[in-house]
This record gives sequence, C-alpha cells and structure tokens, in this order.
Amino acid sequence: MSNSRLPENLPATVGVLGGGRMGAGIAHAFLLNGSNVLVVERDEESAEAARERVESAAAKSIELGATDGNLDEMVSRLAVTVDYDDFADRQLVVEAVPEDWDLKVASLRGIEDRLAADAYLASNTSSLSVDGLAQELKRPQNFLGLHFFNPVPASTLIEVVLGKRTSPTLAAAAKRWVEALGKTAVVVNDAPGFASSRLGVAIALEAMRMVEEGVASAEDIDNAMVLGYKHPTGPLRTTDIVGLDVRLGIAEYLQSTLGERFAPPQILKDKVARGELGRKTGKGFFDWKGQS
Repeated sequence: MSNSRLPENLPATVGVLGGGRMGAGIAHAFLLNGSNVLVVERDEESAEAARERVESAAAKSIELGATDGNLDEMVSRLAVTVDYDDFADRQLVVEAVPEDWDLKVASLRGIEDRLAADAYLASNTSSLSVDGLAQELKRPQNFLGLHFFNPVPASTLIEVVLGKRTSPTLAAAAKRWVEALGKTAVVVNDAPGFASSRLGVAIALEAMRMVEEGVASAEDIDNAMVLGYKHPTGPLRTTDIVGLDVRLGIAEYLQSTLGERFAPPQILKDKVARGELGRKTGKGFFDWKGQS
C-alpha cells in the first residue's frame, strides 16, 4: 500500500532476508520511516517469530515516543513470508543471514534471481568481502554492503561498504537511504573487516587476552574503556551482545586475511566450545541470566 509519510529518499518497497535480531531490527528501521517492508524467513515458525519481533519493536517505539505513527498503520506495511518469489517487487533487499560464506552466496543468488534488473541488493555482512560476494552475482554493479549495528533502530551508524563494481548511482543512493533513516553513513571501500569490525575486534581481542593473562577482571577492563575513553559499552560486554561465536568467526576471517595479530585467544575459543556465546545464551564474559 502507498504511504504519504515515506521520506523522499527512502525506497518505497524494501525486503529483508532473515528475521532474527538483526534482520528484525533492519525491518523495523525501514518500517518506522515509512517503507513497505517484506521479511522472508526459512520456515513458518521462524516467520511468525520474526513478525512478533518486528511488531513488538514497533509498539515499543510508539510507547517510547520514538515515532508518532499509528501501530495498526505501521504493521499494515509489514509482510512476513517464506517465499523468495515475494521479493520480485522490491526496490531494495537487504540480506541478513548468519556470517557463513556459502549461506550468504546462496541467499544472495536466490534473491537476485527474483529481483527486477534495476533493483538493488545489499548484504548486512560485518566482515565478509563485498567484492568476493559480488563476484558470485550477475549484477555486481547493483550490490553493496550495508552494515547495520545492533540495536538497529537506536544505533546512529550504518557502514556503507562499496565494492569495486558498485555503481556510483547506488553508492550515492545508499548514503541518501542512511540519511533518510536518521543515521550517519560511514563509507568505506571493501577491505577485510571494513572499518568498524576491524577496529572493534582488535580492541576486543586484546581485552580477552588481558582477561586470559589475569591482568584485570572483565568488568574492570570494560570500565577502563567506558570511563577512560568514553566508550558507551566496554569491548567485552559488546562482545557478549554481538555474540562470542560471531566475534570468533570474524577474528578467524581477519586472521586468514590480515595475519596473526587477529588470531583469536584461547579463552574465546573455549567459551564458544562450551556454548557460552554471550547474551543470547545467558553467559559470556558476563552473566546475562534474566536479562533480555
């Protein structure tokens, strides 16, 4: 359906593949700013969970005064399905599946096969090569990275990652989309870890080594960065929020591309092996039991 609230520079029809925490957040951000949003999930159970995440986030935004929109109107612009074919009318689709190369490639190809020739495709990858992914696509000029940060609606940053074959038209449009979402674009050329993941992981890995070596507790290390350097959240608590498994995957990729300075510490490998993945499992470097 049409929507008179739609900002001039935002796509009217947006798709998101994957309705987990990040995908639901991306869907929420576009929904909040007037787009018609389609979320595609792998099965009916996951689709229903994705719908509940987005609708709950929309309701909370209205409750907190983040938008003056009407909840019924907002959710009327949300569709959740399990069919890739429903992407056919989307002007922009953002892939938000887990950081697995083969899964990313298969997902992006599946989306591209359904899109119109002039539609745009983006990956929310936090570290995988945009140029490498683009090589697997038929229209690499219509592809780039849009790295959103968690929690998406509250975050003020989106990393726009340009591949060598990303068209100038798309690069300019992406910056307008970010602005229309009320966020700031950091534009980087494709490189391992981009800017944000590379810097964030470097700090987090050193913090883990300090815990491992008994230099200080996780809480004190985080407090040093929060109080001394004005970081809103310390590197270890941030790791818990992102997921230790996600951080391990990024570190291993950066180690393979940039060298041993990104080698993951044993403490990180051990915690992941024990299933201590951070907030989503209730324990990481901190205890999250009873916390959302």
